[in-house]
Amino acid sequence: MNTISVIGLGAGELEQLPLGVYRHLKQTDQLFVRTKDHPVLTELQEEGVTFQSFDSIYEQHDQFEDVYQSIVKKLINESSKGSITYAVPGHPFVAERTIQLLIEIAGNQDVHLEFLGGQSFLDPMYNALKIDPIEGCQIVDGTALRRDELELTQHIIIVQVYDAMIASDVKLTLMERLPDDYEVIIATAVGSTAQQLTRVPLYELDHATTLNNLTAVYVPPVKDETLLNGEFTRLREVIATLRGPNGCPWDKEQTHQSLKKYLIEETYEVLEAIDEEDDDHLIEELGDILLQVMLHAQIGEDEGWFSIKDIVQSTSEKMIRRHPHVFGDKNVSNSVEVVDNWQQIKQAEKENQPTERESILNGIPNGLPALMIAEKLQKEAARVGFDWDEVGPMWDKLDEELKEFKEEVNNDHNENMQKELGDILFVIVNIARYYKLDSEEALRSTNRKFKNRFHYIEDQVSESGRSLTEHTLEELDAYWDEAKLNDK
Repeated sequence: MNTISVIGLGAGELEQLPLGVYRHLKQTDQLFVRTKDHPVLTELQEEGVTFQSFDSIYEQHDQFEDVYQSIVKKLINESSKGSITYAVPGHPFVAERTIQLLIEIAGNQDVHLEFLGGQSFLDPMYNALKIDPIEGCQIVDGTALRRDELELTQHIIIVQVYDAMIASDVKLTLMERLPDDYEVIIATAVGSTAQQLTRVPLYELDHATTLNNLTAVYVPPVKDETLLNGEFTRLREVIATLRGPNGCPWDKEQTHQSLKKYLIEETYEVLEAIDEEDDDHLIEELGDILLQVMLHAQIGEDEGWFSIKDIVQSTSEKMIRRHPHVFGDKNVSNSVEVVDNWQQIKQAEKENQPTERESILNGIPNGLPALMIAEKLQKEAARVGFDWDEVGPMWDKLDEELKEFKEEVNNDHNENMQKELGDILFVIVNIARYYKLDSEEALRSTNRKFKNRFHYIEDQVSESGRSLTEHTLEELDAYWDEAKLNDK
């Protein structure tokens, strides 16, 4: 069995290399290095050591993972000819993806791996920055930086910021969570005589001239709490404080029942903001909806029943479960198939749950607006075939209900008039559904139209110098007709 000896070249110059590692590098016949861009290799070359680098592979691939896979493949292939040495910057087990891939593959290739050590950049980095990692420290890869994984209240060291392109990606990712002028430190060749620490505002990160294979970016912990107001954890802390011992008396008194009316109100205000196409207003109103969710979650946590984590987990699991065409191997052709598949999964979930429900209509919330409930009732009934296939009978039914309503009007029977009016509206919802129209939205649109036209009447009345009651109905109708023309 041939051996691949893995060596870490450390974070500095040759004189910092352990004696045993130095001797091995001097004596090995087959030395491969991930990159020749390291001060130790420069000095070893001057001493006559030869090696083969994999720098050219970086030019052959667009993704770093493909580069690393290719390097490992070549190492395995070379090791089949005899034992070799593979040297990487720093320590083999710190920010070195090729080593992890090599471990995964070597076991199946009859190759023995021997790790001879090396010094990582971390110790000199802590020393150069004068930070204590026990306060909380993240070491993350700049080539695969993920916005939501960053802990802004901890020290963040971003490694493998090789060039301006990676620095630009890092900058843009950080700017989604931090101000553009937040100060970061570009740390290059820490622990060596070429060490440089350059402080720059975040927006200038990719303009630095010191970016190379020995560069890392240090993001200091956020101390200003106002910069954390955009973080979900901060919102959770705020709500917990409001409900806590020294919190707000009003917030502490709230229950699930007492908050019901506010959730309904905020929902309609969101709809209004959407109709206005006002993004700032929509942000505010969606925030109010989120506030209601967080309050209910905190009440659940205070009572020991559930927390926001349970809500998020339940929602994530449901979305993954009901989207097998995204998270699984289910194939769909269009959105219609998506909806059908969703309903099938939803129905299967209901059947697997212990429940007393017997009707397919029982899952429709009673608190919805009446037109929405009517539409949902009809849709559920239609799924089992209780529906007209064409619109003709619906129009006939509408004529029938109108006739019955008029009869009750003539009889001056108020209670029956109310029932027949409900029947008319129910049929209208059915007709709207046939034509794929949203009856709730249609009525909301008409309400907006009436409101805008009446505002026009009020404006004209104001300009006339007379009050509304001083105008005749004919005059007001004339203003109304003008408003209609303006709409067109």
